[in-house]
Amino acid sequence: MTRTAPQFLFDFGSPNAYLSHLAIPAIEQRIGVKFEYVPILLGGIFKATNNKSPAETLAGIKNKPEFHAIETERFIKRFKVQPYVMNPFFPVNTLNLMRAAIAAQLEGVFEAYVEAAFHHMWREPKKMDDPEIAAKALASSGLDAQKLFARAQEPEVKGRLIKNTEEAVARGAFGSPTFFVGNEMFFGKEQLREVEEMVLGK
Repeated sequence: MTRTAPQFLFDFGSPNAYLSHLAIPAIEQRIGVKFEYVPILLGGIFKATNNKSPAETLAGIKNKPEFHAIETERFIKRFKVQPYVMNPFFPVNTLNLMRAAIAAQLEGVFEAYVEAAFHHMWREPKKMDDPEIAAKALASSGLDAQKLFARAQEPEVKGRLIKNTEEAVARGAFGSPTFFVGNEMFFGKEQLREVEEMVLGK
């Protein structure tokens, strides 16, 4: 029996996408298949769906931010992952980072790039929309940042990120992290359990 590889639609600007990224390796071991990571632009999805970031939607609502904090604590305990360090520069414009993710796919360094970009956003947070700071951070993680950022400006790379984002919206996505198992969509890090169960056929 061949199991369907789940897809993980992500943007480095989402702390919940980072937590999902930390939880995924243990899930991959249990289900016996690797997740397919799909770079999308969260700003583009928000614009296309008239959605807003949790920072905006939770502002001024009594009890809701507190519940989100509890939910995050539960997730961290359940999946035995480290909490993220809040990026003091949040929200960070991730356009160049996400384009460079596509470039990293073409250069064959995608996994290392994803690890590094998430690390410098949510483990040792930096102002990753500052090109100099981002290049220095990624270079410190052993990546050829100049090459990746140069390729990020190529029309093919820009076009692929736009295509990923438009296809995500067409399939029903409205934020990140979003997961697909075949045509079944799941939204939010809390639904990783459902993703796992569906892949296992439970």
